[in-house]
Amino acid sequence: MILSDLFFNIKAIFFGEKALDITGLSYDSRKINKGDLFFAIDGTHLKGSDFAKQAVDNGAVCIVSNKEIKNLPVTNVVVENVLDVMSEVSAKFYDHPDKKMTIIGITGTNGKTSVSYMAESVFKTFGVKTGVIGTINYRYADVVIDAPNTTPQSLDLFRMMKDMVDKGIKYLIMEVSSHSLVLGRVKDIEFDIAVWTNLTQDHLDFHKNIENYFEAKRVLFSSLKNNEKNNKKYAIINSDDFYGKKLIKNLDKNINLITYSIEDKQANVKADSLALTNLGCSFELKSGYGYKKIKISHIGIHNIYNTLAVFCICIVNNFDFEKLTSEIQNTASAPGRFEKIISDKKGITVIVDYAHTDDALKNVIFAIKNLNPARIITVFGCGGNRDKTKRPKMAKAACSLSDFVFITSDNPREENPVDIIKDVEKGAIETGKNNYKIIVDRKQAIKHAIDFAQKGDIVLLAGKGHETYQIIGREKIHFDDRQEAKEVLGLNN
Repeated sequence: MILSDLFFNIKAIFFGEKALDITGLSYDSRKINKGDLFFAIDGTHLKGSDFAKQAVDNGAVCIVSNKEIKNLPVTNVVVENVLDVMSEVSAKFYDHPDKKMTIIGITGTNGKTSVSYMAESVFKTFGVKTGVIGTINYRYADVVIDAPNTTPQSLDLFRMMKDMVDKGIKYLIMEVSSHSLVLGRVKDIEFDIAVWTNLTQDHLDFHKNIENYFEAKRVLFSSLKNNEKNNKKYAIINSDDFYGKKLIKNLDKNINLITYSIEDKQANVKADSLALTNLGCSFELKSGYGYKKIKISHIGIHNIYNTLAVFCICIVNNFDFEKLTSEIQNTASAPGRFEKIISDKKGITVIVDYAHTDDALKNVIFAIKNLNPARIITVFGCGGNRDKTKRPKMAKAACSLSDFVFITSDNPREENPVDIIKDVEKGAIETGKNNYKIIVDRKQAIKHAIDFAQKGDIVLLAGKGHETYQIIGREKIHFDDRQEAKEVLGLNN
């Protein structure tokens, strides 16, 4: 595609030839091919322009940067915001693939991954070709890509969406993170359905306060006004959530609102007569679309909310009510979400869960209580270089609701794990309960927790879930809570 066409209607200053044939796009100088355009994105530690020479050496014919790069032997396009321009250019280069699929965006603090997995499993039973982009991986057709971010960079999104369209994918279910909304990764994607699960404290290291966090999430719903497809746009919102209520009040009147709830009697889709057991949940689904008694194998009230969200996603896509309410009772679980490891020999159960906020931790511990354990033993830590204010809150939740807690490391990143734990411990002290022990090494904490457990106990390993790594400094080392637990229990062979 010709460079000047890619930048049509984009404010830019050109240093060099405009009539170039661009054969590919990249923001990674190591992956440049001959004829490519390179986006020089500034990272946390390094400037994108530092990699311009490597990109040129590898065959780049154009460098896009936020400042002129002197002495470049190729065209340099200078723009105000490289990330924004990368999104616009990628949309053009890949021929707007979002316009050729139904795009479902799911946002919220907790539940995004579970809702995406559950929705995907229902879509499959209806024979619908579906792609999923989310925290665990990006998958469609015969493609599975590990996910470094919940929502990838705009260029990667458009490249994958183009491949999805080529492979006949009709629906894309996407977890949309607050970071991606602020950083413009999805700004040129036209969403058809936006789903709000809930909002509780998280990522305040990035957003600074909860209101900024809310405003970031709200961008997804504001974007529904951009309707080039000229179709019905739906906002599916949990009306029991405080910020969900706030979102509803400010929603554009041209967007079709579908609310789901357990407590709100005015909601469009409601769960009533709840029964929570150690085998799952049952409830009466009441809606303007029909009534049905639902029984799911997922444990905990949060999974009733997740099921309601999935029902709403499917029903607005005109899935048959009777088949939908039958199939929704057999949805798949996401890896690392309330994942059980049972030791018959020791008589204990280990549950691995991604819970990494105080609200998520409360939800999973309450769900464990439905299993009627003798004791709940919780292992958790908090990530480094992330929201420090949630650390004591997580400890308070863990120590208040568990019988015993092992406070340990999560992904310390570039912080000292001991300093992180000192922040965490403040919340444990606030409870006035002396029911915790600090073991900095996560491997050892898991071993001590399982060794400490007796018959009938449940050990919760919280915070990492599906992750198969630990980030220490800037290095990723292999670490899997599930694998560690099985090793202690003698179940790896």
